[in-house]
Parts: sequence; structure tokens; C-alpha cells
Amino acid sequence: MHPDPSLQRAVEWFRAQRAMVERFGSAIRRSFDEVFDGQRTGRYSLSQLSKVEKTYIGTKVEIIVQAEFGLRRGRRMDYLVAGEEVDAKWSIRSGGWMIPREAVGELCLCMTADDRKSVFSVGMVRAEEGRLRSSRNQDRKRRLTPEGLDAMSWLARDAELAENLLLHLPDDIRSAILDDHLSGQRRIDQLFRLVQGRVVRREVVLTVAQQDDGPKRVRDARGHLRPEGVVILGHQKEHPRIARALGLPVPPKGSWVSARVVRTDVAGPATATIGGIPWRRATDDDPVMPAPERY
Repeated sequence: MHPDPSLQRAVEWFRAQRAMVERFGSAIRRSFDEVFDGQRTGRYSLSQLSKVEKTYIGTKVEIIVQAEFGLRRGRRMDYLVAGEEVDAKWSIRSGGWMIPREAVGELCLCMTADDRKSVFSVGMVRAEEGRLRSSRNQDRKRRLTPEGLDAMSWLARDAELAENLLLHLPDDIRSAILDDHLSGQRRIDQLFRLVQGRVVRREVVLTVAQQDDGPKRVRDARGHLRPEGVVILGHQKEHPRIARALGLPVPPKGSWVSARVVRTDVAGPATATIGGIPWRRATDDDPVMPAPERY
């Protein structure tokens, strides 16, 4: 493979950015969520989008990645990275990037994600003539050859994408949560009642509630589910400590995790002291008792 200083400069620029992989993942997750527009539509899956909307995900990714990394627009291509012209390419399938005639010979930032597998990849390659397949398409767009894919400089490869929770729930659980006959508040109650021990992102709450005040519904759900022994933990105050002590994932900012708890006689592993009393996660055999009033 012959040296390509321009490619190397652009690649090294991205690799020098703070939390680069996480920021690409956040941009892609946000792009999916904004196109789903779950708060207004209740959608959470690519299968629910029109063909035009699926195409628009690529435009969203291009816009949000540019904003996330503070990139200037190029003169010929989408971005200017370390002074190099770079075209943004999106495909829902790895290797499916379509290179138009104007991008032949140019640097391409190739991005893809699999929402069902919760992974994403980002790489950069120079789309040279010898790395492109022949085309029968009317618009003359071409995919990379196996050699072109081998020449990819990967910035992230099958990195973790924040889970699309509703997509991954069993059908019966999802249907019980998204029941059209329930109010927004009752759907939120169902969400935290039926989905425990897993991080629930703000976008999931908005999709389930389909209301502007979705996060307020979470606060109300704490009171509604307390008699059932369910706690709902966020990212503030004592909640991260309690989550860690109970062996739960610690929710990032703007997300929550729920669990049913019971009092225990002895503080020890997987127990959390709340209000001076040790609590642990309940098992199916444990009787239901009210959760702590304040935590």
C-alpha cells in the first residue's frame, strides 16, 4: 500500500480528539433517534421508516458528526479535516457505501451501524479508481472492492452503540408497555415495572410517554411503583452509589435504571444502605414490600 500523507493527517486528527469513539457513537445514536422522532410518532425501528426517511439517516449522521467535531465544510467535499477534503459516507450495511463520480480519488469517511447488534463502525479510505467496483447504476455510484475495504483505516470497528431498548425487548413486554389504551404515565409505569436492571435512556422515555414532560413522568412513577418495592435510580445524588451497591448498571446523565428491592438483615455484597437500612435486589421468591420512601 503506497503512503498517503493526506489520509494519515485526517486519520490522526480524529484519533487525537478526546473520546473520539464515544462521540461518533453518540452522533450515530442521536441520528437514529431524531429520525425515529419517537416522542411524536412512537417509532423505534428502521422497519417503521419510509424509504425516504431511511435515506435521511445518512444526512443526519453527516450533520451531527460535523457539529460534534466542529468540522468546517470543505470546498469540494463535506468536511475539511486537518486541511484535507473528506466526503461523508453512510450505509446501513458495512461495505455498502456508494461512492459517486465526484468522490472518486477523494478521502471518504465511511460510517455504518447495526441497531439490532448495538454496534457501529467508522473508517477512512481514499476511494481510488482501483478500489472501486464497476457499476451498472444509472447514477454511476460504486461500492468499494474487497481491496478497497482492506485499505480502510478504521477509527472504530464494531464499537458499542447505545442500546435501542424498545427494539430489543420481547414482543409481549414491548406490547404491554406501548399499549395504546394506557395513558402516557401508565406506559412509563409499565416500562420501569417490566424492564428492570437495564439502562433506560431519555429517548426511550419520550417514545413511551409520547409527551413533552416524559422525564417528569419518571419522577411520578417512583411514587406509583414504591408500593411494589420498585426503585428508579438516575444519575444524581445518592443514586449512582445505590446502583453500584445493588449490582446495577450506573445510569449516565439523562437515563434511569429500576429494580425491585427488599430489606435485608445484614449489609454485605450486593446490598445498599438507604436511610440507614440495608436493602438488596429482590428475587421472585421474596414477598413484595414497599421500597424506601426517600433515596
